[in-house]
Amino acid sequence: MKLKGIENVNFKGKRVLIRVDYNVPLNQNQEIMDDTRIRESLPTIKKVLDQGGIVILMTHLGRPKGHEPDYSLMPIAIHLSKLLNKNVVFDRELFGPRTKEVIMKLKPGDIALLENLRFYPEEEAGDVEFASKLAELGDIYINDAFATAHRAHCSTTTVAQFFPGRRYMGLLMESEIKNLEKVLNTDKRPFTAIIGGAKISTKIDVIRNLVNRVDNMLIGGGMAFTFIKALGGEIGDSLIEDDKLEVARVIASEMMRRGVNLFLPTDAIIADGFSNEANTKWSEADNIPKGWMGLDIGQKTIRRFAEIINNSETILWNGPLGVFEFERFKQGTKSIAISTASATIRGAFSLIGGGDSVAAINKYNLADQISYVSTGGGAMLEYLEGKTLPAIQALMEE
Repeated sequence: MKLKGIENVNFKGKRVLIRVDYNVPLNQNQEIMDDTRIRESLPTIKKVLDQGGIVILMTHLGRPKGHEPDYSLMPIAIHLSKLLNKNVVFDRELFGPRTKEVIMKLKPGDIALLENLRFYPEEEAGDVEFASKLAELGDIYINDAFATAHRAHCSTTTVAQFFPGRRYMGLLMESEIKNLEKVLNTDKRPFTAIIGGAKISTKIDVIRNLVNRVDNMLIGGGMAFTFIKALGGEIGDSLIEDDKLEVARVIASEMMRRGVNLFLPTDAIIADGFSNEANTKWSEADNIPKGWMGLDIGQKTIRRFAEIINNSETILWNGPLGVFEFERFKQGTKSIAISTASATIRGAFSLIGGGDSVAAINKYNLADQISYVSTGGGAMLEYLEGKTLPAIQALMEE
C-alpha cells in the first residue's frame, strides 16, 4: 500500500475536489484572526489552477448545530479571493438545486468553495450517500488537510473510496508526513523530545512511542507534576492526575531501562492561585508547600533544558512548559522556544507541533527559525503515537 503525491499528476481540464482545513478563528465581526491555514493550502491550489484544472474546495468551520449563519464560509471565500487575486465562486447551499449546475459550468482555472460541510450531520457520520454526492463534483480527489487526518469523516475519508487510482495527498499533507517521518526515524543524534502541556493523559501514548526512539525526554508543564509526585516529590496544590501516577512510574522505569535520559523540572515558579495576579515565589519542584502550585519552570531548569537542547541534533517539541498565556509565567516556554531556534540555526533539525507550542513560536516571532512547524495538533499527536490516521489510510493504493 502506498500514498501518491501530486507532483506528476496532469490536472488540465479536470475538476479537482480538494479537502482543505479552513477551520480558522473568526472574531465577532466575522473577521479572520489568523489565516495561516488558508495560506498553507495555496501551493496545492495554485498547482492545480496553473495546470488548467478546476478547483472545488471542501472544508469545515467550527462545530455548528445545523445551518448557523455565523459559521458560513463566506468570509473565507472573500479572503481567499484576495489571496489568489481571482474570484472564488461560493454558494451558500452545499447541495442546493443550483450547486451541481454551478460547479459543472466552471472553466479551467476557475475555483469554487463549497459551504461548511458540518452544516450537514452526514459529514461527521462519514455517510456514504453524502460522500457519493460530493464525489460527483470532481474527477480527482486531493486531501491536503493533515490537521483533520485523524477524523474518519465523510470529506476526509469516505469520499476517497470513489476515486480509485485518482486520490492523492496534497503538498501540505505530503510535507507533514515527510517531516514527521524524518523526526521519528532520525539518525541525527542526540534526539531530544520536549513534551509539555497540562495533562499526562493526553500524551501517554506519544511518550510511550518515543521512549525507544529518543535519547533525552524533557517533560514540563502541568503534566510534570504527576511524574514528580509519582517519584516521591511534594507538589503542593499543583495540577495532578492521581489515576495516572502508576502509569508515570512505569514510563519512568521504562526510560531508565532503555537508557533514555528523563529530565523533569528541578525548580519552579509557584503561585498561590491560578492567576496572573497571584502571589509568586521560587521553589524546588519536588518540595512545593501546600496552598501553592507550580505554574512555570524555574531558572535552574531553564538553564539545564537549554543546555540539553543546544547539544541536540534532532528536536521534537509539543506542549508549553508553563502557563505562558499569563505574562508572569511565560519565561519557561519562551526560553525553550529561543533555545530550540538557536539549536536549529546551529544545524539541528527541529519540529514543533500542537496549538500552544505553535502559538508560542509565533508569539515570539521564531517560526522562521524552526525547521518545520506542523499544522497538526491532534492529528500530529496520533501520528506520533504510531497510529495509522483514517484519512491517510483512505488515500492508500495497492
